[in-house]
Amino acid sequence: MNDPQDSAAPPAALPTVILTGASRGIGHATVKRFSEAGWRVITCSRDEVPDDCRRDPNWHAHITADLAEPDEQARFIDQAMTILGDGPLQALVNNAGVSPKTPYQERLGVLNGDLGAWREVFELNLFAPLRLSRGLASALHKGTGAVVNVTSIAGHAIHPFAGSAYSISKAALSSLTREMAAEFAELGVRVNAVAPGEIETVMLSPATESLLPRIPLKRLGKPDDVASVILFLCSADAAYVSGAEIFVTGGQHLY
Repeated sequence: MNDPQDSAAPPAALPTVILTGASRGIGHATVKRFSEAGWRVITCSRDEVPDDCRRDPNWHAHITADLAEPDEQARFIDQAMTILGDGPLQALVNNAGVSPKTPYQERLGVLNGDLGAWREVFELNLFAPLRLSRGLASALHKGTGAVVNVTSIAGHAIHPFAGSAYSISKAALSSLTREMAAEFAELGVRVNAVAPGEIETVMLSPATESLLPRIPLKRLGKPDDVASVILFLCSADAAYVSGAEIFVTGGQHLY
């Protein structure tokens, strides 16, 4: 695969998605779903190109960036726009996020969380989606595209394992989704959010199994459960859906 800065714009016949936090979990599953649906995929993570991406015929480019850093966010936008050239962007999935815990995997609350860590959480979980969406707005406008922000069930109620900084940043991202949906509509761009519940990823607390009685479907979610909803929100089937936040929680959010 060519370096992103040397990559030509993808053919107009293929819709293009840019997805952050692509190396594992929900992000990795979402890359797979978009590729299977015939989308050209541009990925981003702190790590180098995932091996599965290299084997994917629809994978177009990977940008290695730490989106918790404002300078890296700006560099990412520049490289993404270079890859796109004058071409359109049909979807942006803001999936990258962080939920810090103590070395013993304990929940960090309002009283015991370091304020510097709060700033880092908000930079990645809130300001990165904001800056990327603004920076790629012109390409999204050309593609009559869609933005999907990955929020969380923790942004809507006190969660026993998710820390306060994470939960509040996700609540803010839910509000940002609403504001963006109103403004980006003028560009012909739809903006929605997906709020996962207890999904089987590395972010899960070891004690998550204890929450099963609170989940009506009586199982943990899988990354593909979330990826399918993200793909739907970016597809023509959701052409009249904007400003929505879909809970992918097995019904847990009802309680």
